[in-house]
Amino acid sequence: MQIIFASDHAGYALKGVLLSYVRDELGYEVEDVGAYTLDTEDDYNSFVSIAVKKVAGNPECTRAILLGGSGQGEAMQGNRLKGVRAAVLYGGEPELALEIARLSREHNDSNVLSIGARFISESLARDAVKLWLETEKNPEDKYARRIRVMDDDIKV
Repeated sequence: MQIIFASDHAGYALKGVLLSYVRDELGYEVEDVGAYTLDTEDDYNSFVSIAVKKVAGNPECTRAILLGGSGQGEAMQGNRLKGVRAAVLYGGEPELALEIARLSREHNDSNVLSIGARFISESLARDAVKLWLETEKNPEDKYARRIRVMDDDIKV
């Protein structure tokens, strides 16, 4: 499993922490597609586009972790591509945030996790990413059927 990382300036610092954690402590192959420097004027679109195209091209073996201020725009852009299922994660009650990460994998087979870096602690982000990466999709047909319907609705 390869994990693609992308961020804008708002997620830049947390991306570095999570990328190292996923590669060095969890043992996944990672690729950083930007931002490579902290530029407060950058836009997430170009970095996210690269990441989600890689996921769409090989959704069984590739996932992405996107980081932005709220994570919302990154997820919206990602979800425009067939085969990409981006879930948004930001702080709040740790138990609820972890449950969202888990359910996004189990019920929706999310392959992109979009994190709101301005709203989550480093510790909770690490715990949620680990749980998200380790959680398998639920094999029940109703979940697979729902994902097929989502993909069928995407015209592009």
